Amino acid sequence: MPHSSTSVSKRKLSTEQSKELLSVLKARFGKHPHRHKGIEWAKVEAKLLAHPEKAWSLNEMERTGGEPDVVGHDKKTNTLIFMDCSAESPAGRRSLCYDRAALDARKENKPKNSAIDMAAATGIALLNEEQYRELQQLGEFDTKTSSWIETPAAIRKLGGAIFMDRRYNHVFLYHNGADSYYAARGFRGLLKV
Repeated sequence: MPHSSTSVSKRKLSTEQSKELLSVLKARFGKHPHRHKGIEWAKVEAKLLAHPEKAWSLNEMERTGGEPDVVGHDKKTNTLIFMDCSAESPAGRRSLCYDRAALDARKENKPKNSAIDMAAATGIALLNEEQYRELQQLGEFDTKTSSWIETPAAIRKLGGAIFMDRRYNHVFLYHNGADSYYAARGFRGLLKV
């Protein structure tokens, strides 16, 4: 598995790390062609080589267990869309409350971080409801875990946050207090390159 860069502020992979990441992504890309019909690997590789800061973010997604893969291409902006495609919510991004306000509000038994803070530090965004449902069209994800998703401001203002999972062959949307955290709940990220 690719390693994290030695300095988070650097946000650039070494040549060796970059080669290793490209190898992992190319193998995954080839194994799951249904996720990116009509997109050629050469285009993906060229985009990543031209945007080393995005490769760093993908490496962080990989390092934390997300198994990122290309799931789309926005032709208007000519950007590739990567999402975490691990079967379950990424193992290195679980036991997190929703955001910094929720983390700060906890008086005791605080989790190590929040989903929003971790996503920002990684340079990715949480999936929203529509994106999560699109991902679920590509396979069966979160059948044993759940993932925080981008929460509308009106819900968050009242102390809540939303998460989703797949059970009984259906995709469900739930709510919880934003300060809650569970060993089986993480978050899935999205990165545009």
